[in-house]
Amino acid sequence: MNPKNFEERAVWYVIVGIYPLYFLGLNYPINVLLAWVLLFFLAKKWWEQSDETPADEQIYIPSIIWLWIIAMIVMLVVTVVGLVDFNYPDTAIIRGFLAWTGQWAILALYPLAGCCLKIRPELVYRAMCIVGLQNLIFAPLSYLSYILKLPGFLYSSPLERLTQNGSIFYDVLLYITDYDTQGFRLTLYAPWSPALGLICMVMFIFAIVERDLKWKTIGMISSLACMYLSATRTCYIALPMTMLIMFTLDNFIKVYFNFLVGFASFVFAIASDRLVYLFHDLKDQFSGQRASSSQVRGVLARIGLRRWQEARMWGHGRQELGSKVTALMPIGSHHTWVGLLFTKGLIGLFAFLIPVVASLFILLVRVKQDQTAKVGLSFLIALLFFSVTDNQEILAYCYWPGLLIMGAAFRKGSKQDVSIST
Repeated sequence: MNPKNFEERAVWYVIVGIYPLYFLGLNYPINVLLAWVLLFFLAKKWWEQSDETPADEQIYIPSIIWLWIIAMIVMLVVTVVGLVDFNYPDTAIIRGFLAWTGQWAILALYPLAGCCLKIRPELVYRAMCIVGLQNLIFAPLSYLSYILKLPGFLYSSPLERLTQNGSIFYDVLLYITDYDTQGFRLTLYAPWSPALGLICMVMFIFAIVERDLKWKTIGMISSLACMYLSATRTCYIALPMTMLIMFTLDNFIKVYFNFLVGFASFVFAIASDRLVYLFHDLKDQFSGQRASSSQVRGVLARIGLRRWQEARMWGHGRQELGSKVTALMPIGSHHTWVGLLFTKGLIGLFAFLIPVVASLFILLVRVKQDQTAKVGLSFLIALLFFSVTDNQEILAYCYWPGLLIMGAAFRKGSKQDVSIST
């Protein structure tokens, strides 16, 4: 599996070279820069095409991709309006724009690249499995460092002084320790452990459809091991539920599956009381695993929703530093949807919700005929599970291969799809 053109080479080497980039403090800027490089390359191809350009070489942008682009531009407008409404200085508006280029913007740019450029999904799957092999090498080293009581923090790249978007995106870590138990938590090249859990979810989804048995095995083992070592509770729900949803979509028209669902419904109805108590017990145990984290997340959600009333339509423009009650975590963080209401208001919430729902609908329609659509749908479902634990726009630079594949799933559009061919 070798890259065949510029766009494939760019994607391939950025993915498989993740650890050199991480140790150089280049993970965030390069992953963001790649999205814009692919955009300019796409624009160049569109500018150079003519009537003589073969049909399979022409640039077509489906309607769903246009929807993502327009929605993310709306997100930029909402950001500026929110900052202006709360009288933030010009420097804050400039920083808001720069943050948009590396967060919300790439939620549209990577699907655009995946849809309109010749990037084979199989190449992305293989690259992520190769990263899985690297993870299997570095994860034991991280755990050994914890056992030997070596410092988890190594250094922070000075590049953060140029971008000033948070040193956490430039910190090089061996591991972190859990706040409640002081136990080991793996981060690898992710900024924090739940982010690694999401990356590993994407890797697992890709590994399932990898054709080479060796790389499939490596990818699946690596992703499961790293999810466990990251101690990310969301993975315990997101992974089985995503697989269950995809299994249901694959089999819901089959007779045996309908008999199975009918029998399960009968059993659940008989044991409903016990199942309700069991659910509550499991929920309490789930929250109790990291009680302080659950408490802080709950407080952040309540404060965010209450403060949203101050700016319902446009939001506050950006997150605000929290107090000791929130463990100094910013208000508007740790939850995509509450964070959107607080920082972007109702307009920002719908600017993200509408393309997400539209994408789900299109992928659901195509899932039976197209394996790439199945992978893209699995990724989007997993992303929605993780959206209630983190602000996913901040982590887009980590899970961008999933965005790329989601875009690739939109290639075979309807005749009504909008094109920019000349």
